[in-house]
Amino acid sequence: MQSLDGLKFAEMVQMGAHHLYQNANYVDSLNVFPVPDGDTGTNMNLSMTSGAKETELQASEHIGKTAQALSKGLLMGARGNSGVILSQLFRGFGKFVEKEATIDAKGLADAFQAGVDTAYKAVMKPVEGTILTVAREAAKKGVEVAESENDLIAVMEAFTKEAKASLDRTPELLPVLKEVGVVDSGGQGLLFVYEGFLASLKGEPLPEKNDATLDDLINAEHHRAQDFMSTADIEFGYCTEIMVRLEDDKEPFDEEKFRNELNPLGDSLLVISDEEIAKVHIHSEQPGSVLAMGQKYGSLIKIKVDNMREQHSAIVGEDHKASPQAKKVEKHPYAVVTIAMGEGVAELLRSIGASYVIEGGQTMNPSTEDIVKAVKAIGAEKVLILPNNKNIVMAAEQAVELLDIEAAVVPTKTIPQGMAAILSFNPEVAVEANQATMTEAFAHVKTGQVTFAVRDTSIDGVEIHKDDFMALAEGKIVLSTPALKDAAEKVIVDLVDEDSEIVTIIYGENTTEEQANELAAFIEERYPDAEVEVFNGKQGLYPYIISVE
Repeated sequence: MQSLDGLKFAEMVQMGAHHLYQNANYVDSLNVFPVPDGDTGTNMNLSMTSGAKETELQASEHIGKTAQALSKGLLMGARGNSGVILSQLFRGFGKFVEKEATIDAKGLADAFQAGVDTAYKAVMKPVEGTILTVAREAAKKGVEVAESENDLIAVMEAFTKEAKASLDRTPELLPVLKEVGVVDSGGQGLLFVYEGFLASLKGEPLPEKNDATLDDLINAEHHRAQDFMSTADIEFGYCTEIMVRLEDDKEPFDEEKFRNELNPLGDSLLVISDEEIAKVHIHSEQPGSVLAMGQKYGSLIKIKVDNMREQHSAIVGEDHKASPQAKKVEKHPYAVVTIAMGEGVAELLRSIGASYVIEGGQTMNPSTEDIVKAVKAIGAEKVLILPNNKNIVMAAEQAVELLDIEAAVVPTKTIPQGMAAILSFNPEVAVEANQATMTEAFAHVKTGQVTFAVRDTSIDGVEIHKDDFMALAEGKIVLSTPALKDAAEKVIVDLVDEDSEIVTIIYGENTTEEQANELAAFIEERYPDAEVEVFNGKQGLYPYIISVE
């Protein structure tokens, strides 16, 4: 193959996205820390799905136009650091081929290299042994091979082979990967995309690997669909799920063909299949048509249709009791927009000065587009964005680039840091001045967390067992124990000292007020000069979030 046009590239994108989608759970499982928020695969999948959807809508024979569509979709849908880096890789790729109708093997290799250059510039402190390394070393090999090879498939094969070799080397570059016995999760996600590209170019099927569960993907879609939406905004009103037992005497089943048939009927489409069963989730105005399409391939063994307009009205009604901001978004010309998980945490942040709290955090990173929409919803003319999570910082920075108002990110990585930053906000000074002051304010806060382990492993000499409670002091695992009390007290002992003045305990949805008060009593007895505050954050996954100032 000597030439690549936009339509063929669009096919590559669809297959790359599908291969990543099939393996999203596997990528999640590679996250180093055994905490219940290993979401690299989920973030990359949702990001790439957004890019693929825009590509499908805007596909053109002109590869520059198709690549720009991919870039736009990825940019707006980017979630988490891995999703943002993925978007930057294809932002550079798209910019390089912007004016080209077709490209040859050298053009493909150079476009991948341009993507790498763009991604490295977007990351403040690039770390080797990550997705960046895999992209860089693969691109370098592609450029080398394209100097003497003009066959696109041959170049893509060499490119993908080197990406795999680079991924296998990541544990040698990042000691923590070697200690845990995994390769880099972001690099693995990128390799799945590249493998999909190669399979498309060669006209070969992808290896079937259906590790992703439909329920997990549906939950992610529903979280995304409910953001900033009123009931009247729901375009496709019936959440339709079917399970089809595939039968030999019916039409031969092809997953890609089935997905393409269903796609015009709605949005939030998910299809998972194996040799015997096909599972479908879609939001549609025509649930009967979805059922009829499924019956072409076999018997319907499960049918579930929900009226989302009624459901959404009920959900919104309940949520608004505790979240007045959702009922009527108050306008804030000079705003602090922040991100948090947990109804109580959100209320706490609003009570100390946050203008708007986006629901999100661990396991549910908002996209660049979600952040942009939130800022626009409150009519801000000036805004400071506080991510409160290291995996949301890059998406927030990308959102700032897309806003046409004065905006800046205060790079908070925890809820305690966010609290300290909000308290130092001064509506009388400029955005840049506030950014500097708020960044300085959170630098003096220490963060402790207690969560639970999702697998057995060993990190930094700490033996960790599945379902243990883990004590994290400033992000470092310092204890793994079956007892919540022991984990919480270990956090306190490691973070609180004679200079500590205020300790704030934010307890989660599965922690009782009595347990939180017992921890407060432990602090007061051991550190009598420290003031202790207790809040019910109602956050999931983390029984305790602790701030020490």
